Amino acid sequence: MEKTYNPQDIEQPLYEHWEKQGYFKPNGAHESQESFCIMIPPPNVTGSLHMGHAFQQTIMDTMIRYQRMQGKNTLWQVGTDHAGIATQMVVERKIAAEEGKTRHDYGREAFIDKIWEWKAESGGTITRQMRRLGNSVDWERERFTMDEGLSNAVKEVFVRLYKEDLIYRGKRLVNWDPKLRTAISDLEVENRESKGFDVAHPLSAG
Repeated sequence: MEKTYNPQDIEQPLYEHWEKQGYFKPNGAHESQESFCIMIPPPNVTGSLHMGHAFQQTIMDTMIRYQRMQGKNTLWQVGTDHAGIATQMVVERKIAAEEGKTRHDYGREAFIDKIWEWKAESGGTITRQMRRLGNSVDWERERFTMDEGLSNAVKEVFVRLYKEDLIYRGKRLVNWDPKLRTAISDLEVENRESKGFDVAHPLSAG
């Protein structure tokens, strides 16, 4: 036995064995067998997993393994999210830094190809991280939010949630992009410091 524990020597071969044996797949429910399914909140392909993802996925993995041990027909559905605007921004910054080009230099079709290349690279990083975490997901059912069937399912879910008043449009401070005509996340915002002015004026009460 080695003096120090090397997790790679144990965890990776064990996970590969689990995956090859199909231990994470639904076991084919009988009519009397109860089913249990979790849809993983799909990570964005804009980067890699962080501690928040690891914490969240550990909880879900614990739940799905427990239900599997109870004899239920379990599925932990895995996938990644395209995060359209955020991914476009990441790729634009990447080609600007590495090649000194813009998306206009590429043209629409060639730039979309660059985005798909990034998706393959970043998505691969995410799935490797999930395997290192030991996530008991069914990899044969891995999906991407741009997949035709899944994209339609996402639209249907949002329409249902809206009709059932479970989601709504509220009044919030957002980062509004007048060019894209949509709200964007903090990730897409370029912060710049500028000089401001303090203006003294009397209050209404005097």
